[in-house]
Amino acid sequence: MTRPERTVRTQVAIAGAGPAGLVLACVLLRAGIAVEIVERQPRETVEQRARAGMVEHRVVEYLRAHRLADGLLAHGVRHGWCDFLIPGERLRLDYAARAGGAAHWVYPQQYLVRDLVAALETAGGRPYFARPVTAVHAPAGERPALRCPGLVVEADYLVGCDGPHGVTREALPAALRDDASHRYPYDWLTVLAEVDRPVDGVVYGVHRRGFAGIMPRTARLARCYLQIPAGDSAADWPRERVRAELGTRLLTPHGALPRVGRLTDTGVLRMRSTISQRLCHGRVFIAGDAAHLLAPAGAKGMNAAVADAADLADALVRHYQDRDDAPLAGYSARRLHHIWRVQEFADRFLDLLNTARPDGDDGRFGLHLKRERIRRLTEDGPFGTDFAHQYAGTGELPPALPTPGPAPAPVPGGSPP
Repeated sequence: MTRPERTVRTQVAIAGAGPAGLVLACVLLRAGIAVEIVERQPRETVEQRARAGMVEHRVVEYLRAHRLADGLLAHGVRHGWCDFLIPGERLRLDYAARAGGAAHWVYPQQYLVRDLVAALETAGGRPYFARPVTAVHAPAGERPALRCPGLVVEADYLVGCDGPHGVTREALPAALRDDASHRYPYDWLTVLAEVDRPVDGVVYGVHRRGFAGIMPRTARLARCYLQIPAGDSAADWPRERVRAELGTRLLTPHGALPRVGRLTDTGVLRMRSTISQRLCHGRVFIAGDAAHLLAPAGAKGMNAAVADAADLADALVRHYQDRDDAPLAGYSARRLHHIWRVQEFADRFLDLLNTARPDGDDGRFGLHLKRERIRRLTEDGPFGTDFAHQYAGTGELPPALPTPGPAPAPVPGGSPP
């Protein structure tokens, strides 16, 4: 039976209940701006999707300032170093020490999403789960609307946080959807692995056979990555082959890594980057994966998405509270400048980690070059300091709005010198 259609009117309508959409909704609602958020997946799916797990310094500080980080600060694990394994050598980068105390927090994305949904409900919000957007109505000069099964949400502004294949970005003119894209000559196999003890920190293996990585998630789970030929599928990589390659590429000369047990949630990351040329048109804005898919190096995807939400929340609050439209008008230019800077960092990092051998190269020459670049990262000097600041995500997102009660102490780490 078809649901009877009803219309809801609000100030800001958001498509997508991932980190970007939920952060935006929470901040706006607490600022007194009416918000409705719709999500195509059921709540159970949204709150169980295991994706990102590293939250950078400026994002933690922003969430803390908006009282959205209680679960993260109580149950997350702070990490300020990473190791690089090169055959016969293990080099540690203490990036927190190099970046003024700024570090990452390991907190799986699904836990953060649960926290944000709970915070939104506490603030009086009511997400519409299992309501896919089927159409966007955005005529020039009129209030736009999201159309879902049984529901139409009319708003002053629409924000698409519904991913690269979401309907919202299709409301942008075709000329503005002429994305800048790049396909890397390799892919990454990704697996969630049971481990016999916690992974102490991120470990990057740089090897002639290709990159391998192991990242902390929970006390008994780790996320593992393997560089594989472009176009390979998960079926090409049975579990024993994955274990063998992890053992070869992550062989450590000093101290054994946690033992990898049962492998679950195996998939392939098609290594590409796509960035939209413009992030708004009229009263329609896009953020997060709807606006950019960044190369997965340095854990920047989710963090850039939350940064989009922070910028847009600040612009919308200034519009409604101060009648200042300049921040909204500058949203696309500001965010694209930041996103391209993050992408440039990720691209350099991928070049450092992955092996792409030209004809006639057995891999030794490139491996020696990578070894020297990594040594420069771990030594005192501007090269390693700049990397540490970009890797940890120092600096600030837009400031928090005044809220009642004393502000908690800031997270260590600050702006780069």
